[in-house]
Amino acid sequence: MDAVPILCNLLQYEDRQLVESVASCLIKIGDQVRRSPNLLDEMCKHGLVQHTLHHIGLNSRTTLSQPTYIGLVGLLVKLAAGSTVAFRTLFELNISNTCKDILSSYDLSHKVQSTLTVDGHHNRIHEVLKLLNELLPTNTPEQDNQQKSEKEDFLFSHPDILKKFGVDLLPTLIQVVNSGMNLFMCCGCLSIINKLVHWTTSDGLYRLLQTANFSSFLAGVFTRKDHHVILLALQIVDAIMLKLPHVYLNSFIKEGVPYSLYVLFSPDKDLKDSPVFDGIRMENDAALKPASRGVHRCPCFAFDICQSSKSPENGTCKLEKDTVQILAKRIWISYFETESVNPEKGVTDVLQKLRTLSTALTVLVNESQEEATSSKLEEDFSDLLHQIMSELKEEDSISTFEFVESGLIKSLVDYLSNGRHIGQEVTHAADHFCTMGKRFEVFGQLLVSSTDPASEKSLILALIQRLQNGLSSVENFPVIPSHAYRTRNYYATVPSGHCTPYPCLKVQFVREKEENCLRDYADDIVNVDPFVPLEEIEGYLLPRVRNNKTGNSTLRSEDSKLKDSTCSPSPSDSSTPQGKSAEDIAPMVDVEELQEVKPNLLSSPTNTSSSAQKVMDAAEDSVDQEGHNPLQQEASTSTDSEDTPASLQLYLEGQELNCKSTLYQSILKQQTGTEHDSMSIATLWSRVYKITYGRHATTERIHCKRSHDESTLSLLCEKTFSQYTPYFCRMFISNAEAEELGPSYDVISLLKSLEGINRLRFQLMSRETMRVFAEGRTDDLNKLNSAICEVHQNEFVNKKLTEKLEQQMRNPIAASVGAMPAWCTLLMDWCPFLFGFEARCKYFHIAALGRLPNHTQSTSHGNNGGGSSGRHQNPRKKILVHRNKILESAAHMMELHSRQKVVLEVEYSEEVGTGLGPTLEFYTLVCHEFQRSGLGMWRDDCLVSLFGLFPRPWSPSQTTSSSTLHSEVIKKFTLLGHIVAKAIQDGRLLDLPFAKAFYKLILGKELSLYDIQSFDPALGRALLEFQAVVERKQYLKSHCEDSSRDVDVLLRNTKIEDMCLDFSLPGYPDYVLASGLDSKMVNLHNLEEYVALMVDATTKSGIARQVEAFKSGFDQVFPIRHLKVFTEEELERLLCGEHVLWNSDELLDHIKFDHGYTISSPPIANLLEIMKEFDLKQQRAFLQFVTGAPRLPTGGLASLSPNLTIVRKHCSKGIDDDLPSVMTCANYLKLPPYSSKEVMREKLLYAITEGQGSFHLS
Repeated sequence: MDAVPILCNLLQYEDRQLVESVASCLIKIGDQVRRSPNLLDEMCKHGLVQHTLHHIGLNSRTTLSQPTYIGLVGLLVKLAAGSTVAFRTLFELNISNTCKDILSSYDLSHKVQSTLTVDGHHNRIHEVLKLLNELLPTNTPEQDNQQKSEKEDFLFSHPDILKKFGVDLLPTLIQVVNSGMNLFMCCGCLSIINKLVHWTTSDGLYRLLQTANFSSFLAGVFTRKDHHVILLALQIVDAIMLKLPHVYLNSFIKEGVPYSLYVLFSPDKDLKDSPVFDGIRMENDAALKPASRGVHRCPCFAFDICQSSKSPENGTCKLEKDTVQILAKRIWISYFETESVNPEKGVTDVLQKLRTLSTALTVLVNESQEEATSSKLEEDFSDLLHQIMSELKEEDSISTFEFVESGLIKSLVDYLSNGRHIGQEVTHAADHFCTMGKRFEVFGQLLVSSTDPASEKSLILALIQRLQNGLSSVENFPVIPSHAYRTRNYYATVPSGHCTPYPCLKVQFVREKEENCLRDYADDIVNVDPFVPLEEIEGYLLPRVRNNKTGNSTLRSEDSKLKDSTCSPSPSDSSTPQGKSAEDIAPMVDVEELQEVKPNLLSSPTNTSSSAQKVMDAAEDSVDQEGHNPLQQEASTSTDSEDTPASLQLYLEGQELNCKSTLYQSILKQQTGTEHDSMSIATLWSRVYKITYGRHATTERIHCKRSHDESTLSLLCEKTFSQYTPYFCRMFISNAEAEELGPSYDVISLLKSLEGINRLRFQLMSRETMRVFAEGRTDDLNKLNSAICEVHQNEFVNKKLTEKLEQQMRNPIAASVGAMPAWCTLLMDWCPFLFGFEARCKYFHIAALGRLPNHTQSTSHGNNGGGSSGRHQNPRKKILVHRNKILESAAHMMELHSRQKVVLEVEYSEEVGTGLGPTLEFYTLVCHEFQRSGLGMWRDDCLVSLFGLFPRPWSPSQTTSSSTLHSEVIKKFTLLGHIVAKAIQDGRLLDLPFAKAFYKLILGKELSLYDIQSFDPALGRALLEFQAVVERKQYLKSHCEDSSRDVDVLLRNTKIEDMCLDFSLPGYPDYVLASGLDSKMVNLHNLEEYVALMVDATTKSGIARQVEAFKSGFDQVFPIRHLKVFTEEELERLLCGEHVLWNSDELLDHIKFDHGYTISSPPIANLLEIMKEFDLKQQRAFLQFVTGAPRLPTGGLASLSPNLTIVRKHCSKGIDDDLPSVMTCANYLKLPPYSSKEVMREKLLYAITEGQGSFHLS
C-alpha cells in the first residue's frame, strides 16, 4: 500500500509503456485488497479514481492494450463494490457520461470492429456493465448492511445525480438490448434498468421513461429466449406498475404486455395463430428447461442479477423452475385481471380495425382466385389498399404489437403473391405471375407516389420502419455458441478426401430397411466434413450405393488401390499448413478413414462439387423451351430407372435432412429442438451419427431446384410484365425454408417486396407515366426523365439481425458459412439487405475466401489479448513485372497464379520497391490500360466515360467477319475477370469506373429497357419514349371499334416515319439488328419490334459473350455467385473504395504523427490546411503518391491499413530544398519541416504529380 501514492502519481503520465506497467501494479493491488473496505478507501485518497477514469475515457491520449483497459475498468468495479469513497467519487465525476460514451462507441451499425468475444466475458463492454451494476445497490441481503445503507442514503439524498445517471444511460442501454446483444449483455443492461426503476421516485421515473417508448421496448424483451431475461422484464413491469399504474396500464395493453404475461403462466392456452404469442410460448418452453450445464456460465452469476438464493457459482442456475410463471401470474392478477383484459377476446379498437381490414383483403384475394379478375375487383383492391395505407401512415396510433397481431402483414403478402407464397404449385403459371406483376405494380405505385408534402417521411419508409420493428419483435433466430476443439489437422473422408483445421463428425451410413434398389455402404464409420452441404455428401454416397454393377466395380477397384493412401492435400488446399508432409499428418488419421480417398478429389472443401449435383445441373441445362427435360423423360421411359435413382434422401434419427443445409446445422437443429439451447461440447464431436439413406424422387428434386430458376419463370410471362419476372423468382421461398424462418417469414417477405419496389422505383414511375400517356391524359413525357428519390438502403438493415450475425461470425469455428446456423445462410441468400454492409463483407470473406478480412483482427485499443485470430492467412508470392508491358505482365501473372490462393505482390523490373505500394500501383496501371481507347471493349471507346464503362455491343455477323479483333476483346474481358476477382481476393483497390448496369450484370441480374438510361441517357430516354408510343397505339387499337383501322400516334408532334430510323444500332452502323431488316425503315407498325431488338442488342445478345468471358475469368479465382450479397453500389465500394476521399473533419482523427512530429507541430498544421484545400484530382494524386492507389478503401481514412503516418524528414541540404518522399508499404509520408505553407504546397504538389512511376530508395 505504501507504493500506491507513487503509482497514482505516475498514472498521470501519457507514456503508454509507463502507464501499462503502473496500471498492472494497481490492478494487482486492488485484487489483493478487494475484501477490505478500509484499504480500498485508502487507495481512493490519492486520485486513483480520477486518473483511472481519464485513461478509460474516449478522450484519453494514451492507447492502452485491451487487457490493461479491461483491467482498469475491473479495478473500478472492485472499488465501487467495496469502497463508499469510490462510490461517491464515481458519481461526482459523472461516471454515467463516461460509461455512456464507452457503450456508444460499440458501433451498432457495425462500421467498426467490435471488441466483444463470443461468450460476453472479459471484454470492456462486459466490465462497464458490471461497473454500472455495482453503482446501483441491490435488494439482496448479501451486501454489508452498513455499506449498503451508506450507498442508499447517498442516492436518496442526491436525486439529481440519480436522475442524470438515468437520463445518460437509459436510451443507450435500450439501444444495446434492441441491437440483439448476446445473453450476458442483455441481462446486464436489463439488470441496470431494473435497479434504476427501483431506486427512482415515481415523479422522476415518469420523466425518465418519457425519453423512450418503454412499453414497446419491454414487449420486445419478452420475445428473448431466456428465462433470466424474461424474469428481469417481469421485475421491471412490476416496479413500473407499482409506481405508475395509471400512466402505463393502457400503454402496456396497447403493446401487448398483458398478453405476454398471460401466455407465460398459461402455456397450454391455444389463443390463436399469432406470431407474437408463438414466440412467447417458445420462450415459456425455454423457461421451463434447466440451464445448460458446463457450456457457459449461467447469467445468474455474470452480474449478480438474480435475487433468489445464495447458490455457489458451480454452474447451477439460481432460478427455480416456476419462478417466471409465478411472478407473471402475480403481476397479471395484481394489475391486469381487474381491467378485463382477455387475450382470447378482448382487443384494442385499433387492433380490431386493423383485423377487419386484414380480413377484407384476404376475402378479396380468395375471390380473385375463384373467378377472373374484373375491373370491379381491381377497384375494390385499390380502395382497400388506400384504406390500409392511410391507417398505417399514422405514426403514433398503431403499436408494433397491434401491427403484427392484426394479420395485415400476411394479408399483404397473400395479395402480392396471389395467395401462393410458400412454394405452392401453380396450375396456371403464366396467369399467376401476370397477376403478381400487376399487383406488384399497383402496390408499388401506391407507395412511391403517395408522399405527403407536409410530412418528411414517405409512406414506403413508414411501412419499412413498422416492419423492422415487427421483425425485431417476432424473430427468434439463435446464436449458436462456440463448440471447443483441439487445434490440429483433421482428415475428412467424405465428401472429398482433404485435411481440415476443424474436427470432423463420425458418421455411419445405413440403408433404409425397405430400400431394395440400393446397396449397403461398404465402410462402417467414416469422417465427414461437418461444414459442406448435404448435397455434396449425397453426391459422394450415391455412386457407392447405387445398384449398378459396372459403376460399383469401378469404384471398388479405385477404392482398393487407395486403401493404404496417406493424407496428401492439394497445394491449393488453404486449410493445410505449408510444409506439412503426409507423414506429419498421418498419425492423426485412422487407416479406415483413408480407404475412400481419391487423388482427383483432393481439394479445398469450399471448391468441391457433388458429382450428383453436376448431373442435375446438366439435366437442367438441357431443358428446352417447351419445358421438356430429357432426364425426366429417361426416368419415365427407362425400365430400370428405379434401380438407378438420380438422387438420395438422407435421414437423421428418422427426420428428413435438407440437402441445402450442412450436417453440422442439421445436427444442431435436431438436438436443440429450436436451434437455441446449448449442446454438450463433449458429445458433439465424439458421438457417432447414424444417417439413413434412401431413394429421392427425381421429379421432386427437380421441382425443388427449379423453384428458383429465373429463366423458367421469365418464359412464363415474357409478354406480360416480364420486366418484374427476375425479381419474382426469388421473391418467395420453399416450404422447408419458410419453416426455418418461422413467424418471421411473412414480415421478411413483405420487406423483400418493399426492397424490390424501392430498387424498381424508376421503372414503376416510368410505367405509370406511360400508362397515363397511353390513355391520352397527357402528352408530356418529360416525367420519364425525372429523378427518383429512393429510400436509403440502410433503412432495410435490421440492426438486431446484423448484431446476431456479427456475434455468430466471431465464433472461432466460423471458418465456413456451413458452421453457422441455417438462418444465416438462408437470409443471406434470400434477403441480404437485412444485414449491414460491413457484416456482409465479413460473411462474403468467409463464404468466398474462407477467412475474415485482415483488418477485423485489430481493435481500437491495441492488441485484443486473444480472440479468434487463428484463421489462416494466404501465403504471399512475389511477381516480377515490366512497366512497359503492363497488360502482358498481368496476363502472364493471372495465367500462372489466378487459381492459387496466394497473395500476389509486385516488384518492377530494374526497380527496388516491392510490397503493398508497388502492388497497388500495378493494379491501378492495369485499370488504366483497360480504359485505353481503341480496345473495342467499351461503349463510346473513350478514356473517360461520364456514365461509366459498359461493354460495347458486337453483333454475331461482326464476330465472324472480325474474328481476330473480337477474340482479342473476349480475351481481355477474361483477363479483366481475373484481375477483378484477384483484387477482391487479395484486398487490392481498382480504379475502374464501371457503369451501374455492368455491376448488375456481374451480380447476375438481368437488364431491361429501364437500365439503358443509366449508361447511355440519350438512347435510354429515346427508347422509353418509343415504348410509350407503342403502348398508346395498343391502347387506341384496343378501344377502337374497328380493330383493323390504322391509328396515328405522334411523338413530340413528329411521326415515327419522319425520324428516318433504320434497323441498325445507333453508333454502330455495322450492327444490323435483324437479318432482312437492314433496308427497312422504322415506322409506327414495327416500332415495338425495333425497341425490343434495340434492348436485346444493347443489354443482352450484343454483350452476352463479353459478359460470359468476364464471369469465366472471375470464376477461375473464386465463384462469382458469392458477390450476390451486395448491391451494385456496394460492389463498387468493395472493388474501388470510396468516392469521397476525405473531408476536413476526419483528417485529424485518422492520421498519425511520429518520428519528430506531433499534432501541434507547425509543419503539421500547414499540411492539414493544404490537404483540406485539395480538390478531388489533387486528393487522388496525393493518395496515389503515398499509398500506390488513387482511392481509399471502404470506410475512408479510418480503414486505411496501416494508418497514414506523417514523419519528419531530415534534410541533407536546406529545409526548403528537399522534396517529400514516401514509403508506400507503410503509408508513410516523409515531410521536411518547410519554412512556410506556400513552400510546402509547392513542393508537395510537385512531388505528387511528378514523383510517380518508379520505386527507388529514399
